[in-house]
Amino acid sequence: MLTGKHVAFIGGDARQLEVIKSCLSLDAKVSLIGFENLQSPFSGATNREISPELLATVDMLILPILGTDEEGHVDSIFTTKTLVLTERDMRALPPHAVVYAGIAKSYLKNLCEEATIRLVELLKRDDVAIYNSIPTMEGALMMAIQHTNITIHGSNSMVLGLGRVGVTLCRSLHALGAQVKVGVRKPAHVARSVEMGLLPFSMEELANEVGDIDLLFNTIPAKVVTEAVLKKMPYSAVIIDLASKPGGVDFAYAEKRGIKALLAPSLPGIVAPKTAGRILAQTMTRLLAKEFGEEGSSP
Repeated sequence: MLTGKHVAFIGGDARQLEVIKSCLSLDAKVSLIGFENLQSPFSGATNREISPELLATVDMLILPILGTDEEGHVDSIFTTKTLVLTERDMRALPPHAVVYAGIAKSYLKNLCEEATIRLVELLKRDDVAIYNSIPTMEGALMMAIQHTNITIHGSNSMVLGLGRVGVTLCRSLHALGAQVKVGVRKPAHVARSVEMGLLPFSMEELANEVGDIDLLFNTIPAKVVTEAVLKKMPYSAVIIDLASKPGGVDFAYAEKRGIKALLAPSLPGIVAPKTAGRILAQTMTRLLAKEFGEEGSSP
């Protein structure tokens, strides 16, 4: 249980709602900042304004998946107000407080470091990232079906990167009957690709491997689908970039060449916010309960 603990949420999207429910079910005191336009307010949670006075009483500060931008702005779909997290706010937190976000840009990392506040980046955890790869994969397949006039079965598909999202996506494409090439760099990933029945190739050979593909899914957060690569791709190919902004594709050149290229970060929060929220809620409440020595009481 989190009885007596104060959890404050600043901004977010529908995923945060599941985390809020979970904290309330564990008997935490919950303050909501940037949720005043929520259609169905939570019983037991209080809408507040961000202030040093409020933050001085907070045990856990929960930010959206993207944390803040490099100016400290926090996104929220539940308010029209501008939310900004400042150095003064962070220094107001008690020394034992913990800040949670999906990922943290340098601004948020620096704030926490300078205020000596512990920061937990949830999407860097293997368990969260693997669970999250499921709605990401489903969203990517949905986009592929929407934006092509062929079936995935029998298609020449390519996945760049064999990380946690890449593995789930490759497995699903292969199961649907696609011929799947996968761009990798590590020898271990070559071996894993072969074990999975995929066709691995070195990322250094990418430009030589794209001549016959129908679908390209990129998971690498670096500019890998360059002008040189795009020049060798069929005009009919569709690119779905799953990497975080700005993605790994030269979108300007893709448009110039007439190749459909779609940037699709944060798919879990778009295609399955309830499931994505439950993944975060289960992980976060387990971490919170462990933090306060009551791991056995978590869901």
